[in-house]
Amino acid sequence: MAKRNLGDRRKAHQRGYVSEYFAAFWLLAKGYRIVAMRYRAKSGEIDIIARKGQLIAFVEVKARRTTEDAVFAVSHDAQRRITNASLAWLARQPDAALLSLRYDIIAVRPWKLPVHFANAF
Repeated sequence: MAKRNLGDRRKAHQRGYVSEYFAAFWLLAKGYRIVAMRYRAKSGEIDIIARKGQLIAFVEVKARRTTEDAVFAVSHDAQRRITNASLAWLARQPDAALLSLRYDIIAVRPWKLPVHFANAF
């Protein structure tokens, strides 16, 4: 695969940043409360951590042309990193034993509403 130039990388980063906020607003509209965005741990990063009652959703946001491309962009390695980061976040929560966990993907496509895949992995 060819290397991207700096301008393309900046545009991709900005598109990802905007897509994460769009996904967060989508979750808010569905009744979730955003607990954290871009949570970083030594083991990985989580785009959005959202809560609805006792349910915690660890959400990976992918901006792609198609829904399929977005879902398949979350590799097994990425899933492992997200899971490890979620365990680090969970270890800091005083009510961790009471929470239900879920790992979701939100596909953000150009000029369309996001698609939320609950319990994606």
